[in-house]
Amino acid sequence: MSKMEALKISLLLLLLSNLRSVISSPDNHRYNVGDDVPLFVNKVGPLNNPSETYEYYELPFCHPDLIVQKKESLGEVLNGDRLTNALYKLNFRENKIAESLCNKKLEGEDVAKFRDAVINDFYFQMYYDDLPFWGFVGKIEDSLTLEEKASKYFLFKHVQFDVLYNGNQVIEIRAFSDPDQVVDITEDIDIDVKFTYSVSWNATSTSFDTRMDRYSRASSHPVHQQIHWFSFINSIVIIILLMGLLTLLFMRRLKNDLRKCSTGDDEEEDKEVGWKYIHGDVFRYPQNMSLFCAVMGMGTQLLTLVSCLFMLVCLGVLYPYNRGTLCTALVTLYSLTSVVAGYTAASFHCQFAEVGWEKSVLLAGILYAGPLFVIGSILNVVAVSYGATAALPFGTIMAIILIYTFLGIPLLALGGLIGYIFRSEFHAPCATKRYPREIPPLAWYRKTPCQMFLGGFLSFSAIVLELQHLYASLWGYKIFTLPSILFVMFIILILLTVILSVGLTYIQLSVEDHEWWWRSVLCGGSTAIFMFAYSIYFYARSNMSGLLQLSFFIGYNAFLCYAFFLMLGSIGFRASLVFVRYIYRAVKSE
Repeated sequence: MSKMEALKISLLLLLLSNLRSVISSPDNHRYNVGDDVPLFVNKVGPLNNPSETYEYYELPFCHPDLIVQKKESLGEVLNGDRLTNALYKLNFRENKIAESLCNKKLEGEDVAKFRDAVINDFYFQMYYDDLPFWGFVGKIEDSLTLEEKASKYFLFKHVQFDVLYNGNQVIEIRAFSDPDQVVDITEDIDIDVKFTYSVSWNATSTSFDTRMDRYSRASSHPVHQQIHWFSFINSIVIIILLMGLLTLLFMRRLKNDLRKCSTGDDEEEDKEVGWKYIHGDVFRYPQNMSLFCAVMGMGTQLLTLVSCLFMLVCLGVLYPYNRGTLCTALVTLYSLTSVVAGYTAASFHCQFAEVGWEKSVLLAGILYAGPLFVIGSILNVVAVSYGATAALPFGTIMAIILIYTFLGIPLLALGGLIGYIFRSEFHAPCATKRYPREIPPLAWYRKTPCQMFLGGFLSFSAIVLELQHLYASLWGYKIFTLPSILFVMFIILILLTVILSVGLTYIQLSVEDHEWWWRSVLCGGSTAIFMFAYSIYFYARSNMSGLLQLSFFIGYNAFLCYAFFLMLGSIGFRASLVFVRYIYRAVKSE
């Protein structure tokens, strides 16, 4: 063989080797037989407390000589993920039987840690080719004796990995612990344990694009589908009944009122058209105008943020167990949509006054972010005291502060400036009198608390079944609610808020109560109060326990419900404003 031919063959082999490395890569999730597929151990924690998680090597498992943490994104850190390397070697399509992981001597302290983990029903989580999977640390066996009931605690020392593949891609992985291969850890004595694992590879016809569907398969179960359909039908029935009630009682009476006003029959008008008397006060802007504008701005921003999240779900960017993507999207979108809050707060304020809009924009910036920072700091202190992965490192906290400082705040100010530049006056159909009209005494069922209860309860009753599934998804380990169903229920909630806000505002105006601005916000957002109360009921019925889990459950649900309060409150006011403009524009000017 000549030197030239040998050189050609070498170049060809080098080209094939490079081509193989391009085709086979963890980045595109394609592997050749024997390739090293990335596996990371993540965290451990009690099954009933999803917020209480610890780093995997907090328990004395077998670990490499050098523990290396994977560089994580902002969303992964916020999600409590702490991915590190592992001793397990699950090469692509290589079966292994009883492979030795390590021989480890467990001292009494290590045995006690494992026993506490078994008592609290600890699980472990790992990621293999970006696929999450779980397994349990050990088991408890109860034995009855003549004297008393005794419990024995066992540690699993063998893990069976079952992996499915399609072509050169990993489709699914599961981890099973062999109940027969255990070690007794009931007593605090030194134990020598040999940890082993096996790997079994099997082919499947499932495509790579649908490999994440199994994590939300619980929603497709026939029983769950029936519950979803029942919830949907329940919501539709409530909407139809409310629309019928609004049409028959309110709209018919409203048409009669407008007809009486247009005929000029003063005697008949004085008897029945109560809302006509307050035409000179109904458009008087409320007290604490800056705070009111901030609520409008923040509510509009959160509505925009939720709409963007649903859009990302439709585009396939967000899906279950996509590590940290949801948290990253929340931080980014919250900062980007600050421009909406600034613009809405400033433009609404400038309709009534050209000065002081800066205060409304400032309040909009801290109305949600302020409580979020305070409560988040308290939760972080609790997590640090427990040593949980939910505790945010100092660098992550600074990154969030810098993102909001250099992205959120400038966009908030920019939105406020745009709202001020393109300001317009508030054109009320009726002129506002100089002095407000005195509000007559109201019965207890016409006051704000009762109206808030009525408006919130009716909307809540339409979404309560789906809310149960949402809480089960947020505080469990299975996806019980599909995004499409959540989107439909969100639209239904908005429709109910609009209908009830209009109806309650009309009732309020009919008794000559012209202070409807703040009340429409409170009645629209009152659904969130019922949502928070139901979350407490959900916690009481669950198996969650401990200060860490309780504080995170209360804190996170407070964030969620407060966001819905602002969002639905702004929707309720805008619906009421359109309605009030309509009826007073239709009144014959005197």
